[in-house]
Amino acid sequence: MRILITGGSRGIGGGIARRLARERNGAPLSIALCERDEMATLDAMTAELEGLGAEVLPLTGDVGEVETADRLVGAAADAFGGLDALVSNAGISRPAPLAEMSVETWDEMMNVNLRATWLLARAAYPALKQSRGAIVATASSAGHMPYRGLGAYSTTKAALIMLVRQLAQEWGPDGIRVNALSPGAVHTPLSARVYADNRMKAEREALVPLGHIADATDDMAGVVAFLLSPAAKYLTGQSLLADGGLTHSVFNHMPGQSMAED
Repeated sequence: MRILITGGSRGIGGGIARRLARERNGAPLSIALCERDEMATLDAMTAELEGLGAEVLPLTGDVGEVETADRLVGAAADAFGGLDALVSNAGISRPAPLAEMSVETWDEMMNVNLRATWLLARAAYPALKQSRGAIVATASSAGHMPYRGLGAYSTTKAALIMLVRQLAQEWGPDGIRVNALSPGAVHTPLSARVYADNRMKAEREALVPLGHIADATDDMAGVVAFLLSPAAKYLTGQSLLADGGLTHSVFNHMPGQSMAED
């Protein structure tokens, strides 16, 4: 497999890269990892993946900038002689009430969380058409349900899910599958401060039907590995909600929900 992963050196992106390398079973694996400027984590992940036998191309760039997508895809395709998969994983969150959010913050989130996937997909289209490859975009459970204080983030992820559906329809005849991963609560560097608070962690885990906060490698990366694999060859235009059952559990937390109602 020849794959480009943005936001690929830590969190969910790093988990995906690590899992693909661990489970390659001797098959060749070439991974282009992109980060904006986190050189320490990029270097560490490169060394880890190379130790697992993968060919690694470390890249840097801000996916919120228009010209970045063509450069990243071009570098990966040139280095690997094509592409079989794209994982558009890089994303940002800027929590704020919508009434107080600046236009600049709104535009930044739209550019990184939504537009970047379209630009990356458009740049990768010729190579993926040739290989009949696959795209996975990292959306969020917040794209399925509103989340107070994360109005712009939820909006970008909901739009990203629709973009995935649209790309799946337009590119299906070319043999390109396009799907999304919609994580719930996950241990990542961005959430580390929250889950360092044991009380907060326990309260959140109590809300998840499966009883724990997800691990990026064990719980999230497996979903993406499946979506990229031949086992999902008839699956496209989907957003897999990998949240331990949390999003659909609202009635579990309603007072008196166990009482019969007429």
